[in-house]
Amino acid sequence: MASTNSAPGETSLKSLLSTLMTRLDPETFVFITIPPTQTYPSTLLTHMLFKEAEGLTIITTKVSAEAHNLTYIFPCRMISLDVHSSLEAVGFMAAITKKLTERGIGCNPVSGYFHDHLFVPVGREEETLEVLSRMAAAAKADV
Repeated sequence: MASTNSAPGETSLKSLLSTLMTRLDPETFVFITIPPTQTYPSTLLTHMLFKEAEGLTIITTKVSAEAHNLTYIFPCRMISLDVHSSLEAVGFMAAITKKLTERGIGCNPVSGYFHDHLFVPVGREEETLEVLSRMAAAAKADV
Protein backbone atom coordinates (compact mmCIF):
# COMPACT_ATOMS: atom_id res chain seq x y z
CA MET A 1 0.00 0.00 0.00
CA ALA A 2 1.26 3.48 -0.82
CA SER A 3 2.19 5.91 1.90
CA THR A 4 1.01 9.51 2.09
CA ASN A 5 3.29 12.49 2.44
CA SER A 6 1.86 13.67 5.74
CA ALA A 7 0.32 12.03 8.77
CA PRO A 8 -3.40 12.56 9.36
CA GLY A 9 -4.61 14.51 12.36
CA GLU A 10 -4.35 17.98 13.82
CA THR A 11 -1.01 19.81 13.75
CA SER A 12 -1.98 23.21 15.21
CA LEU A 13 -0.79 23.43 18.82
CA LYS A 14 -3.49 25.98 19.70
CA SER A 15 -6.20 23.77 18.22
CA LEU A 16 -4.85 20.64 19.91
CA LEU A 17 -4.80 22.30 23.33
CA SER A 18 -8.15 24.08 22.99
CA THR A 19 -9.98 20.88 21.99
CA LEU A 20 -8.14 18.62 24.43
CA MET A 21 -10.31 16.06 26.19
CA THR A 22 -8.95 13.33 28.46
CA ARG A 23 -9.90 9.80 29.38
CA LEU A 24 -8.51 7.95 32.40
CA ASP A 25 -8.27 4.20 31.91
CA PRO A 26 -9.47 2.22 34.96
CA GLU A 27 -6.55 -0.23 34.82
CA THR A 28 -3.17 0.06 36.51
CA PHE A 29 -0.41 -0.43 33.94
CA VAL A 30 3.21 -1.52 34.37
CA PHE A 31 6.35 -1.72 32.27
CA ILE A 32 8.21 -4.98 31.77
CA THR A 33 11.16 -6.02 29.64
CA ILE A 34 11.89 -9.30 27.93
CA PRO A 35 15.52 -10.05 26.92
CA PRO A 36 16.13 -10.20 23.15
CA THR A 37 16.71 -13.96 23.29
CA GLN A 38 13.34 -14.71 24.93
CA THR A 39 9.72 -14.45 23.89
CA TYR A 40 6.84 -13.14 25.96
CA PRO A 41 3.79 -15.25 26.83
CA SER A 42 1.22 -15.13 24.03
CA THR A 43 -1.55 -14.66 26.60
CA LEU A 44 0.06 -11.52 28.07
CA LEU A 45 -2.16 -8.49 27.52
CA THR A 46 0.00 -6.02 25.59
CA HIS A 47 -0.76 -2.34 25.18
CA MET A 48 2.59 -1.43 23.68
CA LEU A 49 5.61 -3.28 22.39
CA PHE A 50 8.84 -1.47 21.66
CA LYS A 51 11.97 -3.26 20.55
CA GLU A 52 15.28 -1.93 21.87
CA ALA A 53 18.78 -3.43 21.64
CA GLU A 54 18.59 -4.46 25.31
CA GLY A 55 15.22 -6.16 25.02
CA LEU A 56 11.54 -5.79 24.30
CA THR A 57 9.70 -3.17 26.37
CA ILE A 58 6.08 -4.08 27.05
CA ILE A 59 3.36 -1.99 28.64
CA THR A 60 0.77 -4.30 30.13
CA THR A 61 -1.71 -4.27 32.96
CA LYS A 62 -0.48 -5.01 36.46
CA VAL A 63 -3.03 -7.82 36.66
CA SER A 64 -1.70 -9.47 33.50
CA ALA A 65 1.95 -9.12 34.57
CA GLU A 66 1.18 -10.66 37.96
CA ALA A 67 -0.89 -13.45 36.38
CA HIS A 68 2.18 -14.37 34.31
CA ASN A 69 4.54 -13.97 37.29
CA LEU A 70 6.57 -11.29 35.49
CA THR A 71 8.75 -8.69 37.19
CA TYR A 72 7.52 -5.18 36.48
CA ILE A 73 8.25 -1.54 37.28
CA PHE A 74 6.40 1.78 37.30
CA PRO A 75 2.80 1.07 38.32
CA CYS A 76 0.98 3.82 36.48
CA ARG A 77 -2.32 5.03 35.10
CA MET A 78 -2.96 5.75 31.45
CA ILE A 79 -4.54 9.04 30.46
CA SER A 80 -5.56 9.16 26.81
CA LEU A 81 -5.62 12.54 25.14
CA ASP A 82 -8.81 12.41 23.10
CA VAL A 83 -7.82 14.71 20.29
CA HIS A 84 -6.60 13.28 16.98
CA SER A 85 -3.11 14.68 16.97
CA SER A 86 -0.90 14.26 13.94
CA LEU A 87 2.28 12.27 14.40
CA GLU A 88 3.90 15.38 12.92
CA ALA A 89 2.41 17.83 15.43
CA VAL A 90 5.08 20.08 16.90
CA GLY A 91 5.13 21.04 20.56
CA PHE A 92 2.00 19.27 21.79
CA MET A 93 3.66 16.73 24.06
CA ALA A 94 6.37 19.25 24.97
CA ALA A 95 3.75 21.74 26.21
CA ILE A 96 2.04 19.04 28.26
CA THR A 97 5.19 17.56 29.77
CA LYS A 98 6.45 21.06 30.61
CA LYS A 99 3.32 21.73 32.71
CA LEU A 100 3.60 18.33 34.37
CA THR A 101 7.29 18.99 35.09
CA GLU A 102 6.33 22.22 36.85
CA ARG A 103 4.13 20.12 39.18
CA GLY A 104 6.81 17.46 39.68
CA ILE A 105 4.79 14.81 37.83
CA GLY A 106 6.86 12.35 35.85
CA CYS A 107 5.20 10.73 32.87
CA ASN A 108 5.94 8.42 30.01
CA PRO A 109 4.20 9.74 26.89
CA VAL A 110 3.34 7.30 24.11
CA SER A 111 2.03 8.36 20.74
CA GLY A 112 -0.35 6.05 18.95
CA TYR A 113 -1.65 6.46 15.42
CA PHE A 114 -4.74 8.40 16.57
CA HIS A 115 -4.00 9.65 20.07
CA ASP A 116 -1.28 10.40 22.57
CA HIS A 117 -1.29 8.70 25.95
CA LEU A 118 0.36 9.64 29.23
CA PHE A 119 1.45 6.99 31.72
CA VAL A 120 1.65 8.74 35.09
CA PRO A 121 2.52 7.29 38.50
CA VAL A 122 -0.35 5.77 40.45
CA GLY A 123 -1.65 8.46 42.79
CA ARG A 124 -0.81 11.36 40.46
CA GLU A 125 -3.55 10.75 37.88
CA GLU A 126 -6.12 13.17 39.34
CA GLU A 127 -3.55 15.95 39.61
CA THR A 128 -2.50 15.27 36.01
CA LEU A 129 -6.12 15.46 34.84
CA GLU A 130 -6.45 18.79 36.64
CA VAL A 131 -3.33 20.17 34.92
CA LEU A 132 -4.62 19.04 31.51
CA SER A 133 -8.06 20.52 32.16
CA ARG A 134 -6.53 23.88 33.08
CA MET A 135 -4.35 23.81 29.97
CA ALA A 136 -7.38 23.17 27.77
CA ALA A 137 -9.40 25.92 29.48
CA ALA A 138 -6.56 28.42 29.08
CA ALA A 139 -6.17 27.53 25.39
CA LYS A 140 -9.95 27.91 24.82
CA ALA A 141 -9.92 31.33 26.49
CA ASP A 142 -7.04 32.35 24.22
CA VAL A 143 -8.82 31.40 20.97
